[in-house]
Amino acid sequence: MVSPTPQPLALVWFRDDLRLTDNATLTWAAQHGHVVGLFIFEEIDAARPLGAAAAWWQRESVRKLHADLAQRGVHLIIEHGDPREIVPRIAAELGATAVTWNRRYHLPFRDVDAELKRTLAGTCEVTSHPGYLLNEPWTVQTGSGTPFRVFTPYGKASQSMLIDAPPTPLPIPDLHGTGATSAPPTFEEPFWAVETLAKHCHPGETQAQRRFRDFLDGLADTSYKDSNDIPSVDATSGLSAHLRFGEISPAQTWAETAAFADANHTVAADAWAFLRQLLWRDFAWHRLYYIPNLATHNVREQFNAFPWAWTDQATPGSTTRAFAHPKMVPNDPDEAQHLDELALWQKGETGIPMVDAGMRELWATGTMHNRVRMVVGSWLTKNLGIHWRHGEEWFWDTLVDADYASNPFNWQWVAGCGDDAAPYFRIFNPLLQEEKFDPQGLYINQWVPERHTPMYPEPMVDVKN
Repeated sequence: MVSPTPQPLALVWFRDDLRLTDNATLTWAAQHGHVVGLFIFEEIDAARPLGAAAAWWQRESVRKLHADLAQRGVHLIIEHGDPREIVPRIAAELGATAVTWNRRYHLPFRDVDAELKRTLAGTCEVTSHPGYLLNEPWTVQTGSGTPFRVFTPYGKASQSMLIDAPPTPLPIPDLHGTGATSAPPTFEEPFWAVETLAKHCHPGETQAQRRFRDFLDGLADTSYKDSNDIPSVDATSGLSAHLRFGEISPAQTWAETAAFADANHTVAADAWAFLRQLLWRDFAWHRLYYIPNLATHNVREQFNAFPWAWTDQATPGSTTRAFAHPKMVPNDPDEAQHLDELALWQKGETGIPMVDAGMRELWATGTMHNRVRMVVGSWLTKNLGIHWRHGEEWFWDTLVDADYASNPFNWQWVAGCGDDAAPYFRIFNPLLQEEKFDPQGLYINQWVPERHTPMYPEPMVDVKN
C-alpha cells in the first residue's frame, strides 16, 4: 500500500506585514498548501532595536494577527532571537516545503534575508514578495538611471508608474492551516503604555481597515487639502502606524483612494493630496535604500562641521536606548545646559505653547500631528541649536509609527541637512504657526491648559514674529 503524499506546507514569516488582506506572501503560501505563520521579535546586533512605543504597537498587532489567523485554523509561532537561527530550525521541525516572506529594504535586514535564502537553498523553496511600498526603490530612477534625490521629480515618476500600472490589491486568501493553534501571547508592557497609549492607539488590521473606511467617507465632510495642517481637526488619515506595521498595505490604500477620487470628483483634489503623502513615505524608503546610515550621518556632508550641540551622554530620565554610531564630541562645552534644554523640550516645558502641546501629545498618545512635528523639530535644531539626532532618537522611542526610513529622513529634512531638505535658514516660527494653524488655541489649550496662568514658564528662547 502506497502512503499518501504529505500535504505541502509553507512557513510564512511575518515581519512588517501584520495583515491578511493584500498580503502577497500569504496568498502565495495559501496556493502552496498548508500554512503556518511565524513572527520573530528579532535580536540582531547590526539592527537598531525598536523604540518602546513602536514595540508596544508591534506586540499588540502581533496579538491581533495571532487571533485573526487562529480563527482560520492557522497557527502563528512566536519566537525571540536571531532569525538566521530560528527560521531554518522552525522550517526543519515543521518539514516545510517552502518558506516565504515580504521584502525589507533596510540594509541590516536585507543582509539577513539574503543569508537566509542561501541557507535554505536546497532544503525548501524560498520566495520573497513586494508589499511594503508602492514601488520598489530600485524601479524609480532618473532619466540617467540614478536614484532620485529630490521629492518632486521622484513623486511625478512614481505616480506615473502607478497610473500606468495601477496596483490590484489581493483579497484574503482561503487559508488551510494545520488546525493547531496556541493561547494568545502575553507581553511585558512599557511603563506608560497601559495608562496612555492603550487609550489612544488601536493596533491591528481590523482597526486599520475601519480607520481607512472612515477617512474616505469623511473626505466629503472635511477637506483634507484644506484641513490636514490644522492639528485640532481630525482631517488626517490616522494610518501612519497601521502602514508602518503593515496592518494595511499602501497598494490597497492607493488603489481604493484613487478609485474613490475617480467616482467622487468633488473630493478628487483632497484624495490626491493624501496620495502625495504615500509617495513621500515611499521616497523616504527610496533614500534609506541608498543611504543605509540615514539615522546617524548627515546626508549633506557639509553639515558635519555645523556647530550643533551634541553629547553621547544619555539624557536624564530618557528612555532612549543608544545604538551604534560614531563617537561625536559636543561643540558646546556647556554640555549640562544643553542636556537641561533637551529635557525641557522632551517634557513639553519650553514656554512655547505649540512646542509644548506637541511634545505632551507625543508622550500621551504616541503620536503627534505632522504640522506640529515640523514645528517641534525646527525649534529643537534651529532655536536651541541641538543636534537633530537627539530629537530623532526621542521620536524613535516615543512614536508608535517610528520607522527606519521616515523618522530619520524627516528629521534631516526639518534640520536642513537632508538631500531634499527645507533650507537651513527656513525656521518654523512657533508663534506664526500657532497664529496660522491654531488661531483659536483649540489644540494648544487641550495639551497646555495652564498656558495663560502664572504656572506656565517663560519662553526658553525669545521668539520674534
